[in-house]
Amino acid sequence: MLFLNILAGTSFKVVDILIFLALILGLSKLLGLGAKKIGLPQVVALLLTGLILGGLRFIPGVSENFLTDSGVSGVKFVAEIGVVLILFSAGLGTDLKQVKQTGLSATVITVLDVVLSMALGFFVVAAFNKFDFAGTTEISEGVVVDNVWSWLFYGTILTATSVSVTVQTLKELGKLNSKIGTTIVSAAILDDIIGVIILSVVLSIAKKGDGGSVDLFNGNGILVNAFSGLGVFGVILSTILFFVFVLALGYGVKRIFKRMEKRRPHHRRIPIYSLAFCFLIAYLSEWVFGIADITGAFFAGLILANMSSTQYIERRTDIISYILFTPVFFAKIGLTTLEDIEFTKEYAQGFVQFFGIGMCLVLVAFLGKFIGASVGSRVTKNTTKDSIRCGLAMTVRAEVCLVSASKGIDAGLVDPKIQLFLIILIIATSFGVPLLLKASYKKEIEEERSKNAAASLRVTPVSELDMSYIDREESIENLMNYSEGCYSDSPLISETSMGDDDYTDDIY
Repeated sequence: MLFLNILAGTSFKVVDILIFLALILGLSKLLGLGAKKIGLPQVVALLLTGLILGGLRFIPGVSENFLTDSGVSGVKFVAEIGVVLILFSAGLGTDLKQVKQTGLSATVITVLDVVLSMALGFFVVAAFNKFDFAGTTEISEGVVVDNVWSWLFYGTILTATSVSVTVQTLKELGKLNSKIGTTIVSAAILDDIIGVIILSVVLSIAKKGDGGSVDLFNGNGILVNAFSGLGVFGVILSTILFFVFVLALGYGVKRIFKRMEKRRPHHRRIPIYSLAFCFLIAYLSEWVFGIADITGAFFAGLILANMSSTQYIERRTDIISYILFTPVFFAKIGLTTLEDIEFTKEYAQGFVQFFGIGMCLVLVAFLGKFIGASVGSRVTKNTTKDSIRCGLAMTVRAEVCLVSASKGIDAGLVDPKIQLFLIILIIATSFGVPLLLKASYKKEIEEERSKNAAASLRVTPVSELDMSYIDREESIENLMNYSEGCYSDSPLISETSMGDDDYTDDIY
């Protein structure tokens, strides 16, 4: 496992981590409240927290006495657990039924925007490297891979979509349950699924593409080691076996969880077992199959999705994740963005050279999604205006692209400088897309308000207001019961569960 390798390769003192945790949690909360007031997503505040802490480390005396390298190593370790929980929560929140309803349109949109984004990202990096396909990239000491796999990973980073900002915008506009709203959400779900799969396959092939020997316990996977003679095909075979394993295990595990939730609904042991299952699948996916641990966590969430206890599990997981691990993960992204900065002429020259690649990647990241999703939506017979809205909605990026970049950086496949440009992309799309979507719906919303105002002036006939004697009696009785606190139809909650389960937590 990656975080076990990090723990083994570095040493840190617990006391050094504490100051980081205090600053990350306190500062991210304050910045989160400010971001909420101006309409920015919370992830921007978390990233900004890391950037501020990264900047503080350049102040003389701060790095040596407070924000030490030992503390940074501890933050990275905690962040690795955070990324597993983020993907597990993403899997839990996936509504497969919704995907089925708009399956064809969402599939076409997803395939086109993923392929185009990946191809454009690959082309940009290849062009800046003069299409040196015969060259190699050193991903660690003594370990090299073909340039193609490094370039392909840059394209992989651009495939993911974060629709959380768009969902909130469509919800405020009352368009979330419209045809195009449902299609956008379904396409974004498929984007995440396909993006995580591509991430795992590319990462596995890049690490094992030379067909050489693999250490049994270095995270490449027992099966990848067993199929080492097959090279790339061995990785593909191991990936297929992983999905067979997940489907078979998922069928049995879901039945067990459904039986538990029938016997003791909303019992605390259900989310505890869920987290245990998440960590187990994350471990097995990387140790046995050579698939990234985050992929295992994501599919563990998918297995437990769409159950009566899913929302309860998700709320409990979010409490654990978003109070500690998730803020630390995103702060780590911002922190490590500035970690390698050096005030030297050589570094400045390298940054200037990468600046062109970074800005071009930001541009094609937007164009790839916008063009691919817009064309896919129009091909599946959505209106031109709705297709443009779909294209805009799919350009928003957040946590998944940062997770992908983090994995690529840890593997040595991409330059850490890419994180700064991804943050620019996240802020630009998170702030700009909601404004553009609201502007595109302005005329329709005004027309709907006019119709509603006209309808409210119509006098309702007495016949429409007529109610039978029995209906009136039942309505009065129900009203009295609710006013007295009698909720006979409400679900029972286990004595061991918390009484505030139905309240939405203001995490940030």
